[in-house]
Amino acid sequence: MRKINAALFITLDGVVEAPGGEETIPPEQRGWSMPFMNPEVEQVIAGSMANSDAMLLGRRTYQDFAAYWPAAPADDPFGQFMNNQPKYVVSTTLERAEWKNSHLIRGDVAAELNKLKQQPGKDISIVGSGTLTRSLIEAGLVDELHLMLCPIVLGVGRRLFDDAHFTRTMKVLEAKAFDSGMIYLRLQPEKKA
Repeated sequence: MRKINAALFITLDGVVEAPGGEETIPPEQRGWSMPFMNPEVEQVIAGSMANSDAMLLGRRTYQDFAAYWPAAPADDPFGQFMNNQPKYVVSTTLERAEWKNSHLIRGDVAAELNKLKQQPGKDISIVGSGTLTRSLIEAGLVDELHLMLCPIVLGVGRRLFDDAHFTRTMKVLEAKAFDSGMIYLRLQPEKKA
């Protein structure tokens, strides 16, 4: 059975997304994950991409990606990956998902995701989409949480578990510190009782 794996860059204070975008963060803190990127980190990201053959996105992340990636140069391997990968968008408000290989998921999200997990294929990756990730962890639908922990405190921004009203223990499957200071954590949320 396929797994749903969520991957996020996160700060020490739990920020996964700037409020209203990067422009709302002070200039010296914009692009907060970039100073910690290096070939080791890129290798982990590439490995995660290779183990996946579908993406699961929330509406905001989908709209941001759909506005950018279709115009990526043809020789950009990451752009080709993003454009050709099947994309499943969880949204109650989006009317259409027009980016290549995009499909809307509405209604009973858990039932739809369980159907996807039963289909043959590789893992399904949640990319970004903090709100979606939090709600799916709460529902017991995330099999692994991959966090790229950046050693920085932003003080502003959307935190992964800001509005969480649940408790979930996570089993550490892998932890790796990179020379750049970033720490990779691969976690398995306990299943919802």
